Amino acid sequence: MTANLTTVNPNKSSILTWLWRLLMTLSAIGLISYYAEVLDVYEVSIVILTAISMAFLGQDWPGFRWHVIAAAILSLVAVSLYGTDLGQAENSFWLNYILASQSAFMWMSALFVMATVTYFAGMALDSAFTQKVATALTWSATTMGMVGLMVRWRESYLIGADIGHIPVSNLYEVFILFSVVTALLYLFYERRYETRSLGGFVLLVISAAVVFQLWYTFERNAHEIQPLVPALQSYWMKIHVPANFVGYGAFAMAAMIGVAYLLVSWRQQKQGDSAWLRTMPSLTMMDDLMYKSIALGFAFFTLATILGALWAAEAWGGYWSWDPKETWALIVWLNYAAWLHMRMTKGWNGVPMAWWALIGLFVTLFAFLGVNMFLSGLHSYGTL
Repeated sequence: MTANLTTVNPNKSSILTWLWRLLMTLSAIGLISYYAEVLDVYEVSIVILTAISMAFLGQDWPGFRWHVIAAAILSLVAVSLYGTDLGQAENSFWLNYILASQSAFMWMSALFVMATVTYFAGMALDSAFTQKVATALTWSATTMGMVGLMVRWRESYLIGADIGHIPVSNLYEVFILFSVVTALLYLFYERRYETRSLGGFVLLVISAAVVFQLWYTFERNAHEIQPLVPALQSYWMKIHVPANFVGYGAFAMAAMIGVAYLLVSWRQQKQGDSAWLRTMPSLTMMDDLMYKSIALGFAFFTLATILGALWAAEAWGGYWSWDPKETWALIVWLNYAAWLHMRMTKGWNGVPMAWWALIGLFVTLFAFLGVNMFLSGLHSYGTL
């Protein structure tokens, strides 16, 4: 089923694009000016590259623009309500129930699960309106997740200047990052391919991450902000980890599209045509989307691996040490390199590649989570 997109006047779109670029430019200048005393040259470079990337993403993607603006406003409200006292959360309704990081993450979790159910309901009912609601819920969940990350960043500095750090340092934080990144990737392709029928499948893996994150919170008190170990006190973490999770998110999305591909292919063989099949994208579209997701993920995962090697050289004196995490990262990289090679040079597609993408998710999951659970090494920062 195809979701109609609103037609925008070209002149109005052009004006909005330039306003968006101006906003990102002014935001970068403002951040660099305000924090000039504490930012080094590397962090200034990160701010500039982030602003350029966001300007590029938002120029033709209205949903992303509204997401960034809403996340920024809500984060600034939360920071202003905190002031310089972390204890303000107990006295403020807005912090206690909505905008404190832990509250925002609870909203994110509930909204992602609701969105998953609503996507499947919209598909079952063949209801365009229901699926639009699911998209809105996904955007809302993504925004609350981003607000939670931004506010948690500030909360860490309110605990102590020596404790403050970007919230991508442990399993709890990166599972939230994974959920937000994967949702943004899906929303981008949802708009690009003009279909919402894959939303339920992709959000299943996000809901699984949410369930793990909730268990980790209540069982292990993982939400408590801890000081960084010395090896993580580096600007490399601010670029290596996000790049990694763009890769992980893209691989996860490809795997779930693979699941949808396999189900559609199986139903076509068993039943021929059916009402459910008519709501789903074509096999050709899903195959193309699977390929583009893996290509994007592979590019970012490659970048993250290179950045990780540079970080390792600075922290441990060598680019590569065959640590379990590094070894499994190489296995993941080789797996998707082989997938892309067979796709581009041999023309492989269809069911075998869908199965491969799904199996690749489990390989990636072990590299991401299994290594932390069963193996130890230099990267043992996010153990269960």
